[in-house]
Amino acid sequence: MKQLLSFLLLLLALPLLAQPQTTRIDKNLTIYTDVMRQLDINYADTLNYDELLKTSINAMLRQVDPYTVYIPKSEADNLRMMTQGKYGGIGSIILQRDSDVFISEPYEHMPAAEAGLLPGDKLVRVDTLECHGKTTKQVSDCLRGNPGTQVQVTVQRDEQTLTYSITRRDIHLPAVSYSAVYQDSIAYIAFSEFTQNSAQELLIALDQMVQTNKVTRLILDLRGNGGGLIDEAVQILGFFLPKGTEVVSTKGKIERASHSYTTKTSPIYPSMPMIVMVDNHSASASEIVAGALQDLKRATIIGQRTYGKGLVQNLRPIAYGGHLKVTTSKYYIPSGRCIQAIDYAERQKGNKLHKDTAGGILPDIVLSDSSKIDICYNLYRDHYFFDYATLYHRQHATIAPATEFKLSDEDIEGFCKFLDTKEFKYETETGRYFKELLEVATNEDLDSTTLAQLQALEPLLTMDYRQAIERNREEIEEWLGGEIIKRYYYQRGHYAYMLRFDPELQRAIEEITTTKH
Repeated sequence: MKQLLSFLLLLLALPLLAQPQTTRIDKNLTIYTDVMRQLDINYADTLNYDELLKTSINAMLRQVDPYTVYIPKSEADNLRMMTQGKYGGIGSIILQRDSDVFISEPYEHMPAAEAGLLPGDKLVRVDTLECHGKTTKQVSDCLRGNPGTQVQVTVQRDEQTLTYSITRRDIHLPAVSYSAVYQDSIAYIAFSEFTQNSAQELLIALDQMVQTNKVTRLILDLRGNGGGLIDEAVQILGFFLPKGTEVVSTKGKIERASHSYTTKTSPIYPSMPMIVMVDNHSASASEIVAGALQDLKRATIIGQRTYGKGLVQNLRPIAYGGHLKVTTSKYYIPSGRCIQAIDYAERQKGNKLHKDTAGGILPDIVLSDSSKIDICYNLYRDHYFFDYATLYHRQHATIAPATEFKLSDEDIEGFCKFLDTKEFKYETETGRYFKELLEVATNEDLDSTTLAQLQALEPLLTMDYRQAIERNREEIEEWLGGEIIKRYYYQRGHYAYMLRFDPELQRAIEEITTTKH
């Protein structure tokens, strides 16, 4: 019950507009306290007040925006992950499938991989927690813990039950997911998040390629980068822009939330030609970097319009060791643009939530989003790529390097035979809609001739999955090959392999090759 008192400090502006602010707060705090007291005294069953507290806070914050969140002391690992890019654990992605949880992807050089855990291992027990019927969060909470502590992990692999004693470590996820040199002079850096020291990671990666390979151009890939710390974004911009350049400003309700950010050091690469790749998942700090470089004509931006998150969050301590990640301001790039796409204030007034099509950063070179719903989507969604890659790994001790690996005709046929054993049925999106149309037509009691004409179309919209695989052979090789590659070369190999199929990267290479020094 005592912990609930900390929540009362968060109940700020509820809609009692006719009264002074302090009076409104006091009144609502009193109402909330009385409700909890009456529950405590009179409710028929015993209540979990910690869960009630968390639920109360989360329900309130959902009315604000998706980025203002309460982080209790028990979720301190999540806080470390957001700010530092690390947590205490074994270093593996886990996957929920029906009532079971599986190892999906152990990280290279991390405890899970070093202990011998493999993708496809079904988690049976973590210490005393029986994993069947549990969620990934419940299992993850048990896998995580203080660095140096041990955890017993029992898995089922085929017919074997195996138990591993694993020592937890600080799991650091690098901000530079992958780097490579193209055409002997182009540095490519995939940058995944803006966490503590991520700017230095980027600089080290670029410096190494400059010194070792004499690269003279840079492609910075921010696709899928959801942002992070604004200071890291400013530091990165300082590598390429003159000292003292204003790159972003913030404006909020209180004075300390309004600030102008300028580059603090002389640029290391003031004239290196740059391409920045973005997509509709590039957000926040990614948009600051892309938008500032675009506004100041320092780089060419390629890809799709970015997400449009122009809101700034800061961490504020809450009683009993918790934190509130709260939106304190909006940010503006050098041209004065606020790229925020969704007006949450309007939603609070009762208007329908909408996304402004003018939000985000519009690239200088707009590329169409090539993603589509096809057989690959179906095979990925239902884990057929994952399961076959697991089987393939057990049958092949080694494969060619990621930059050379290619699925053979025999590999594709093996995959098809695997699908046969799973009784895979491929149904196109068009086919699903057509079945719904037929059902509606039947219920409308159409005449037999018309109904027969409609039914005659069905074979034309049905495709055998082997035909679909052959028709989408290149895409199958990309998705299936990428899943197989992860079994041998982890994320670095996955990047190297998938970029071979990436038309957007090829477009960026073409563009920067023609860029004048």
